Amino acid sequence: MVTSDAYQELGEAAWSWVLKQVLDDKGPWLPETVSDSAPEEGQEPAPPKDRDSLYAGIAGLAPVLAEIEQYRAWSDGERTLAAGIVTRLSQEAAGRTEPSLYDGLAGETMALKLLAPGRESIPLRRLADLATPEGWKTTLEFEPGSDAPLNDIIMGSAGVVMTAVWAGGEFAEAIATTGGEALLRTADRTEAGLDWGMAPGTVSRAPNYSHGTSGVAAALAVAGAALHREDFIEAAVRGAQHVLSVGSLEDGGFIVPHTIPPSKREVEPVTYTWCHGPAGTSHLFSALSHAGVAEVAGLDVGELRQRCLTSILASGVPERLRPGFWDNDGRCCGTAGVGDVLLDAAQDGAGTPRAETLLQAARTMGDALVERAIRDEAGARWRFLEHRKDPPLLPPGTTWMQGAAGIAAYLLRLARFLETGPEAVVVDRPDQWWAVPPRLRATAL
Repeated sequence: MVTSDAYQELGEAAWSWVLKQVLDDKGPWLPETVSDSAPEEGQEPAPPKDRDSLYAGIAGLAPVLAEIEQYRAWSDGERTLAAGIVTRLSQEAAGRTEPSLYDGLAGETMALKLLAPGRESIPLRRLADLATPEGWKTTLEFEPGSDAPLNDIIMGSAGVVMTAVWAGGEFAEAIATTGGEALLRTADRTEAGLDWGMAPGTVSRAPNYSHGTSGVAAALAVAGAALHREDFIEAAVRGAQHVLSVGSLEDGGFIVPHTIPPSKREVEPVTYTWCHGPAGTSHLFSALSHAGVAEVAGLDVGELRQRCLTSILASGVPERLRPGFWDNDGRCCGTAGVGDVLLDAAQDGAGTPRAETLLQAARTMGDALVERAIRDEAGARWRFLEHRKDPPLLPPGTTWMQGAAGIAAYLLRLARFLETGPEAVVVDRPDQWWAVPPRLRATAL
């Protein structure tokens, strides 16, 4: 397998390439992808609407900087970038109306807490001001003409609730209470338990972590533990019961369909990612454990977490077994996101044979990233595939969720883990902090 030095060197090369893409226009911003061709005359790039977001903007550079800070001092350029991110996000928060974790104020809360602890109160105050009994109205085009509050982690109340609990402070309790109660009201009752769509009344359901019941139930579990709200925890359990009812426990694993009913898009019926597969859904069961829940539907929650990981180990990822099976190496939908979940579980179960198995799987993810990297004098990056396009090769991405920034952070964490062992500090985030031992969380130290 690849050495820790090689993972670190590639992570640094990827980060170097990302830094070369950062531009300035009223503060730093980052093009989401980078084309090999020069822009046409008069077509100079301009900042996108989501320039500040965690998903595709400068807030997504904060966890990379926080990871780097765990093993070396920032360079002058990195200090300047961090200061620019803090200044930009702090100044813009008062006028922001998008609340979400991956596209709005909650993500900016995360970035500020990582880079300038104490400044996260600025976007949290704004979130408190924008709260309604139904949650937070979105500015994103989920359904044309609708600004109704959403439920999920990426764009909705679940992500806001997770962020408030993670960040703490004077506004956290009110935000988590408002969001949790809104989620209780939007739940759909099923024969097995509770179910949530991205928005109330949505017919198509994505029951895994990013956009559906697994993520919403995880948010209610951690909020219930923080607020001592048994009704939140009970709703989380009932959400897990529904997820179990639509999934499969065959072969010692646990998988849930990507979309119910099956998507009209050409996608795999079952995927293994953070967003729509057992990698992310494993966090539901660690959240329930954090909330003091021992079992769901007669099954131990620790075993259910491990079943999710077993399904990943048996799936064949990160091999590209067929077009559409594993075309992405990023955090949201691909290799780096799966690797990070495996490392969380390995550190949570340190000292057991299972932890060693998970670490080796995490290294397999790292090895695939090494093999697929594009290297030149500018640094390193990755080109994902879209098998439904001709040609299928996509331009390299820069960002946290779909590009080199997020991949770099994973490689640097993996290298540091291998160098220092399972007690390595974890740069925790709103949507996974309960999955690792409290003593290892960077924000809790």
